[in-house]
Amino acid sequence: MEYLSDDVDDLVEFWTLLDEDRLLLEGRRGATALGFALLLKHYSRHGRFPPGPAELPDAVVEFVARQVGVSGADLGSYEWSGSTIEYHRSQIRAHLGFRVATINDQERLTTWLAANVARAERRPERVRAELLAQFRREQIEPPTPARLLRMVRSALRTAEQDWTGRISARLDTPVRGRLLCLIDTEAGVDDSGDEGGAHGSETVLGLIKSTPGNVGLESMMTEIGKLEAVRAIGLPAGLFADVAPRVLDGWRVRAAVEAPSHLRRHAEPLTLTLLAALVHQREREITDALVDLLIATVHRIGARAERRVTDELVNAFKRVSGKENILFSIAEAALARPDDAVRAVVFPAVTGGEQTLRELVHEFKTKGPVYRRTVQTTLKASYTGHYRRGLIALLEVLQFRSNNTAHRPVIEALGLIRRYAKAGNLTYYPLGENVPAHPGTTRDWSDLVYRSDTRGRRRVARMVYEVATFQALREQLRCKEIWVVGADSWRDPDEDLPADFEERRPENYRELRKPLDPTVFIDGLRAEMTAALGELDTAIPTLDWVDITDRASGAITLTRHEAAPEPTNLGRVKGEVRRRWGTVTLIDILKETVLRTGCLDQISAVAGSGTLPVAVLAERLMLAIYAYGTNTGIRSVAAGGGHGHSEDEIRYVRRRYLTRDTATAVAIGIANATFAARRATLWGEGSTAVASDSTHFRSYDQNIFTEWHSRYGGRGTLIYWHVERGSMVVHSQTLRASASEVHAMVEGAIRHGTTMTVEGNYTDTHGQSEIGFAITRLLGFDLLPRIKQINRVRLYRPAAGHPDAYPRLTPALTRPIRWDLVAQNYDQMIKYATAIRQGTASTEAILRRFTRSASHPTYQAMLEVGRAQRTIFVARYLRSRELQREITEGLNVIETFNGANSVIHYGKGGEIASNRKEEQEMTMLCLRILHAALVYLNTLLLQDVLAEDDWADTLTAEDRRGLTPLFWQHVLPYGEVRLDMTARLSIRTTPPATPIQSP
Repeated sequence: MEYLSDDVDDLVEFWTLLDEDRLLLEGRRGATALGFALLLKHYSRHGRFPPGPAELPDAVVEFVARQVGVSGADLGSYEWSGSTIEYHRSQIRAHLGFRVATINDQERLTTWLAANVARAERRPERVRAELLAQFRREQIEPPTPARLLRMVRSALRTAEQDWTGRISARLDTPVRGRLLCLIDTEAGVDDSGDEGGAHGSETVLGLIKSTPGNVGLESMMTEIGKLEAVRAIGLPAGLFADVAPRVLDGWRVRAAVEAPSHLRRHAEPLTLTLLAALVHQREREITDALVDLLIATVHRIGARAERRVTDELVNAFKRVSGKENILFSIAEAALARPDDAVRAVVFPAVTGGEQTLRELVHEFKTKGPVYRRTVQTTLKASYTGHYRRGLIALLEVLQFRSNNTAHRPVIEALGLIRRYAKAGNLTYYPLGENVPAHPGTTRDWSDLVYRSDTRGRRRVARMVYEVATFQALREQLRCKEIWVVGADSWRDPDEDLPADFEERRPENYRELRKPLDPTVFIDGLRAEMTAALGELDTAIPTLDWVDITDRASGAITLTRHEAAPEPTNLGRVKGEVRRRWGTVTLIDILKETVLRTGCLDQISAVAGSGTLPVAVLAERLMLAIYAYGTNTGIRSVAAGGGHGHSEDEIRYVRRRYLTRDTATAVAIGIANATFAARRATLWGEGSTAVASDSTHFRSYDQNIFTEWHSRYGGRGTLIYWHVERGSMVVHSQTLRASASEVHAMVEGAIRHGTTMTVEGNYTDTHGQSEIGFAITRLLGFDLLPRIKQINRVRLYRPAAGHPDAYPRLTPALTRPIRWDLVAQNYDQMIKYATAIRQGTASTEAILRRFTRSASHPTYQAMLEVGRAQRTIFVARYLRSRELQREITEGLNVIETFNGANSVIHYGKGGEIASNRKEEQEMTMLCLRILHAALVYLNTLLLQDVLAEDDWADTLTAEDRRGLTPLFWQHVLPYGEVRLDMTARLSIRTTPPATPIQSP
């Protein structure tokens, strides 16, 4: 069922009866008038008739009923079949100029769909939506849903045949042979469909599919071999240049999940296309992995050198106390007996004698330049003795480029290193050789890089130069000042930007709701700053929780707001839920959610059409989701046997049907169903704010994604959540421990995919920065962080020349915003914001350019916008206790959400038991689905209880404020997994269950 928004604006725009509509209603009364009016407005809105009253939301029925002058309950008397409704439909078609689709229309539009939509979009639901839109544009009433499904499948099949024919024709005979050899049984290929397990790793195909191991020389050499194997296949350049990225990704996923035996059964053009897509995408992914390994390895060399030196020095180090007294004693003794020997005068004057003086000298050396040089020497030794082989090999397979001439010396230095890579024991580069100087060689490393030989000539030490160059390369790669040919995430940053930005400039500005003139943007932002600072300055005398004074610890002092009163009756309500429905197993919560929302309907086989009965597929999907989300594993879930499905059967469904995209679609479907089911009288109007934060999960470390996290004190991965105020999770993503959380916050706020509109995002301190404030300003939603150490925050001035404009804020004020930088780079900032909104590259890849080590001019302008926006926010935050409470309450929601993780994700002690990124992502997505199912069902249970007047009257204002569907006292996550599709929960106030339908 399509969800029709019942927002007031939508009701007025689409469901208001016009004068010409009322002319058609003349002579009709009661249920007939109401039914006719609803058919008319629905047809005007969607170009088709509703199949029944279930598709009409109550708010719509009541809105139209009031205009007709009848009760909404009268709709129950309207006949939805028979001659009367057929006559009404014919009148409405004639009035609106529509006609019924003919066979010729269906064939023509199927051909149009294949040529114009299905060749660039492979998701059936999106293709169907475009088909319905085209029917509406041509004023043709679409056929039945079953016929629409056949049209969509036919168009997808035709487009695929056309594409695969084109792609395979571009491959010459040798390349075709090498691709087919990947799945040749005579080549000893593994036929299990494993994506990199023990069997698959023994074959070329298994090697290509496998994920990288943990950071180290062995992983680096393995990935280099993998890249060489992929390149040896020899795909022609530009093979997929005209293929939409989503289509290419679909082929890649399909090839990855199908066993070689399945791939062999396809027509040869399809088999070749799938394998070529897998090889092409894996080449980019492996290149990205090698860049990640380079960055991580160079960091590890330095970190281990520092740790090794520090450990050695700390063992010998003893902090010397009373240095001033020692100096005084030495000076006094020396002045009293200036002609005597040092040992006879100075040593006796110091407590501890000679040993104390030795420790004092040692302390200075360990804290001064000697320490730094010791670290550098140890680092060089570690590089030379172990890691050099891998890093030099990387230079043979990766091509580094830069769009900025300032970074050419680093790239030239890499060429020099490559030329002399096999020069044996050469200590110095030859005299006369051009050795490029770059930032890595001119600062801390200069004393070690440039030395004098035995003849006093200034020379460049080769090994030290290599270490310094790789460190400089790492810094420039991280901010994409240097990029890598053939990579995806680490590609040319200009490719991350929309190619048609210039042609669509007015449209791009309009979609971001930003003026074309930078002066207008600057004037608006400056006016907001001026108003916010002025209001705070005026209010300071009345704000007893804020004090701004000139003190060394920070100018701003903010006292915590008082805690809200505790709800008193929520425990009773939750107890009533448990009394009525007893203890509910987690698998039953998932089952009930699936049956009531139909969230599995959108899952179709990644590997083409499936043959499993729909009900069987649904059961196995639920078992796979439960196995991953609880972290108990498929083997454990299958072992219980309370469902009749074997381990192999569940694994097959997981591999072929449950992908990242389909799991995300299931989670989004549950979220949207929850929003539609909420009663506004209980939960309030729809939420427009989300809270975001990360959860740390321990995970296997034999991969490059698991990292040590200083805040959590362990190795693992982060899952970053976006949870709206009603406790429903709307987005999730995996993060490395070292990643900035700003890009994750932005990604979830703009690409959550649900029906809610995000206008504000609550974060803790680590989820905000000046760049974060800038990009959220440009994208059009509020960043609302809780800032620790707010005492050290500085407020920027909106304009120069008015030093006394805000006298009460003076201790916290700093320099004016540099509006000239903003004006000069305004168009580029909009270009980057457009790239993030349109998804031309990942938000993380785009924001890599804006790091502390970047010199990009747009970065400096972004910082100025961010400083202005943060000043506006801090001024509002200090002045408003309500805003402070709102942010705290929003973050409390996600803290509770994180608390539920240990209850749901209980298997294996909560450790993600896989070293493959795809498996970790699937665990995260299935955990998200279980979270969403819990919130959905609890919403229905609470609404059922509170529908009774006695219970509704029990709730106080504090109870309603604290009411949440995220509780689990009635949930049993453990025990044998029994899946009985006939056993249902009785919930009186909800519509009947939605039957599982075929995808």
